[in-house]
Amino acid sequence: MATVTYDQATRVYPGSDKPAVDKLDIDIADGEFLVLVGPSGCGKSTSLRMLAGLEDVNQGAIRIGERDVTNLPPKDRDIAMVFQNYALYPHMSVADNMGFALKIAGVSKTEIRKKVEDAAKILDLTEYLDRKPKALSGGQRQRVAMGRAIVREPQVFLMDEPLSNLDAKLRVQTRTQIASLQRRLGITTVYVTHDQVEAMTMGDRVAVLKDGLLQQVDSPRHMYDKPANLFVAGFIGSPAMNLVEVPITDGGVKFGNSVVPIEREALDAAGQRGDTTVTVGVRPEHFDLVNGEGDKKLAKDAPAGLPITVNVVEELGADGYVYGSAEVGGGHKDLVVRVSGRNVPEKGSVLHVVPRSGETHVFSTSSGERLSD
Repeated sequence: MATVTYDQATRVYPGSDKPAVDKLDIDIADGEFLVLVGPSGCGKSTSLRMLAGLEDVNQGAIRIGERDVTNLPPKDRDIAMVFQNYALYPHMSVADNMGFALKIAGVSKTEIRKKVEDAAKILDLTEYLDRKPKALSGGQRQRVAMGRAIVREPQVFLMDEPLSNLDAKLRVQTRTQIASLQRRLGITTVYVTHDQVEAMTMGDRVAVLKDGLLQQVDSPRHMYDKPANLFVAGFIGSPAMNLVEVPITDGGVKFGNSVVPIEREALDAAGQRGDTTVTVGVRPEHFDLVNGEGDKKLAKDAPAGLPITVNVVEELGADGYVYGSAEVGGGHKDLVVRVSGRNVPEKGSVLHVVPRSGETHVFSTSSGERLSD
């Protein structure tokens, strides 16, 4: 087991002026499960392949433990990689697939068999050891690929979207198995996915990338509660955070027919930039409904809050998600609001909502950086 350090690591592909990964700085602790996440083309797989030795590092360095591995070939890095497509040998049995790397390394047959059987027990593959990959399901093949990595007892596991070929139910089941297995083995793991739900449920920490630049690296909970900028705010969370540009007024921001108070520090920071608007982020679960009956009303009997016309309702049993549209800041905006599954509004109806006090996120509209504490 070992720490992993990206030290200003940069990769520029031949013929391109723009780095695919630009000065990546991350310190990964011994035994940590770090997830690299971001949209397609953000540099997450390139970052993983740089660590594996499959891509050159044009500037900066990569260290595993105290060793600088920047220019070492993959075989000398003491890593094991689990690929998206399993990469199993179709003519070999499960046991032979799992023990192949050890056989190449000259390990004795007895030791190979013991390591393979131990890994198979952990992965619930014992009864399949004599089968060929074609006789296995997708989830079982993925576990064989995991087993092949485990028997090598590497310092670092690298996983490149290992669940993307599985169906939705199996993905949920397998991601739980991988996270639990990693915690039991205690092997430092770097995991790449484009699925932010996967990232939030599996990682000790999550690193969000965009256009080759690291946007934020943090625990899933802290990243959800305090995204560093507009990109992270819009990317992390399912459904995504609602982001609305609103005018600054005395003591807060104008949100429909209501003034929503926000932190003085955020208003001051916006004022120093000369901004007259800020972008307010509200998670779907952090809107309060104003039903207009018994609630305070404003002049001309207009209910407080922002009117949202319900376009689509997703009923999930315990919860429901309302996808609606509203007029905000002179423009048309689509918003998502979580409601009780027992009290779902009708399509075409109008809801009045206000952001819950203390649950708003304030960002600079111009730079995208977080202004609220």
